[in-house]
Amino acid sequence: MKKITIPYWIFTALVVLFMGMGAIGDTVKAASAVELFKHLGYPDYLLPFLGIAKILGVIAILIPGFPRIKEWAYAGLIFDLTGAVYSTIAVDGFMAGLGFLPGYIIIAGSYMYYHKRQKAGTLSQTNQVKHLEGRTV
Repeated sequence: MKKITIPYWIFTALVVLFMGMGAIGDTVKAASAVELFKHLGYPDYLLPFLGIAKILGVIAILIPGFPRIKEWAYAGLIFDLTGAVYSTIAVDGFMAGLGFLPGYIIIAGSYMYYHKRQKAGTLSQTNQVKHLEGRTV
């Protein structure tokens, strides 16, 4: 189980740091976030909305249970990142968009290990039930 749990928490902690730090800057309209939005051609009133959405996504990923909400949270973080990549490529070119690749890797890692943990937990619960019923696994 440690082979799944440790990488899950490493990737998930990186997602929390990566998306959470950006979310806080967006929510409080930090000068660097406002400057970036102006550079990309977006209005700064959009910043708090995106920041709060990212914070809610990070919280949903961290809270145990609620698998359907977690799926939507992971999807939302990918949508946010993809929007940032598209905007960056449109304004600054393809090479600038490659800087977001680590973000995709850590979100994908957290997502994949979340599912591995979920599957391992389900299997162990199923095995316990079969054992209690007197069946061998």
